[in-house]
Amino acid sequence: MNRYFLIPILFFALNHSALADNWPQWRGPQGTSVAQEGDYPTEFSSSKNVLWKVKLPGAGSSTPIVWDDQIFVTGGNQGQDSVQAYNWQGELVWQKTLGPERPGKHKNGSGSNSSPITDGKNLYVYFKSGTVASLTLQGKLNWKINLQEKFGEDTLWWDLGTSPVLAGGNVVIAVMQEGESYVVALKPSDGSVAWKVDRSFPVQTESGQSYTTPFVKKIDGQDTLVIWGADRLTGHDPKDGKVLWTCEGFNPEDKPMWRVIASPGITEGIAVIPFGRTKYCAAVKMGGSGNITERGRLWERDDLGADCPTPVGRDGKVFVLSDRGQINCIQATTGKDIWVDAIPRARAKYYSSPILAGNLLYCAREDGVLTVIKVGDEGMEILSQNDMGERLAATPVPVNGKLLVRGREHLFCIGAK
Repeated sequence: MNRYFLIPILFFALNHSALADNWPQWRGPQGTSVAQEGDYPTEFSSSKNVLWKVKLPGAGSSTPIVWDDQIFVTGGNQGQDSVQAYNWQGELVWQKTLGPERPGKHKNGSGSNSSPITDGKNLYVYFKSGTVASLTLQGKLNWKINLQEKFGEDTLWWDLGTSPVLAGGNVVIAVMQEGESYVVALKPSDGSVAWKVDRSFPVQTESGQSYTTPFVKKIDGQDTLVIWGADRLTGHDPKDGKVLWTCEGFNPEDKPMWRVIASPGITEGIAVIPFGRTKYCAAVKMGGSGNITERGRLWERDDLGADCPTPVGRDGKVFVLSDRGQINCIQATTGKDIWVDAIPRARAKYYSSPILAGNLLYCAREDGVLTVIKVGDEGMEILSQNDMGERLAATPVPVNGKLLVRGREHLFCIGAK
């Protein structure tokens, strides 16, 4: 509330097989919204093919993450920020509250929009309240700090949405808001500041506000932390936050109210970026140094975009899901449509980001309908539209041949009985 590259920088050298059966962050094992190959569910409902469902203690829009035999979910709990761990039988293993919750404003928002992340040893969580915490996978609190108390109040107009990432051996969080914006890296050992850099740009009202999540990629042999917001895509050195390159030109008329929610979709070193509140989409060939706008911008379209759903890319193609259910499969290098189709229209919108599992694209709509689509080079086929019976804003998680679906009230585990 989630295509391209090498494994993101984690604290330890996690091998590919270790990642295969886990979902350690919002966009999955490689931060790409692409799941490992597997036999995943295609037809279900709030009761059909449900292995189990559990009632969550409070509202949250964050995506669950998985490490080995535990599923971690953040949310509210009687006015407190909370994190829960469940096993694969749907049993509560442990639960920890972390201080007063700051509730959401938007109907699909909450105080827990940011998804947790794990390095396989510890869990890291971030809340709208400003609280950042590290816990062991057994639920013991390692440390807790509050970014807003430390660096100033949150000035976002809506509910904080960016999730933490692991980069350069640290927990990195981008705070892009009205006024002072920054990127901060916290040491995993104690939560102290490893580095903090300013990311403020001269933009119009609200255009500096970003709800996107950074991603980590090796570009031209250089580990790079890539951040989207304030009308700019920037690449940073994860070791110290230093800016390596900047790409501009996403708001040439310097318009106000151009905040961004969707993160870039990535494939083969190209970032495909929706912006302009559903009106535009552009591509950037990442890498280099300094201002790469002239050589980095590959194409721009004014008939394609998404406000909330993050595109998903793989093998040089990118699937762009609009907020109303149109799907454009495009060539990343040229921006040309390979095919265009749509999920049957409804009044409700897509706030969740699509996930690609093999040739299956999972698209969750706010009214509780989760559509499963078979995609290929020639087009798409809707396999099912599955009503989960409650509001959906979190990204579905296909892992271990099952599908985890986080609704407004329940966590569902879908699979063959």
